Amino acid sequence: QVQLVESGGGLVQAGGSLRLSCAASGRTKSRYAIAWFRQAPGKEREFVAGISWSGGRTYYADSVKGRITISRDNAKNTIYLQMNSLKPADTAAYYCAALPGSDYQNLNIPPSSYGSWGQGTQVTVSS
Repeated sequence: QVQLVESGGGLVQAGGSLRLSCAASGRTKSRYAIAWFRQAPGKEREFVAGISWSGGRTYYADSVKGRITISRDNAKNTIYLQMNSLKPADTAAYYCAALPGSDYQNLNIPPSSYGSWGQGTQVTVSS
């Protein structure tokens, strides 16, 4: 398994931007897809975006399409989530999660399918 550590969260005004990072360590030579999930207080954890091992396939929740971009740099073992035009509804704890393998048709799958999780980073968007 890989170990994941998120960073980059913070407080931002509506309309602002943040870039989250997910640093992987451990068995990083194994191929794995990465997804970002978020969880607001009192709500279920929800899929935000996902990226294949090669970076050639990306997946987004409808609620963030056009505002959020996922990317990865495998040389640095880091996955990024660029968030623009942030809204108060984006306020949540954001988690990255790893799924072993390199070929998936869909990464918007139940959180329980993912084997490794980071500790999360808080994003708060003020109105």
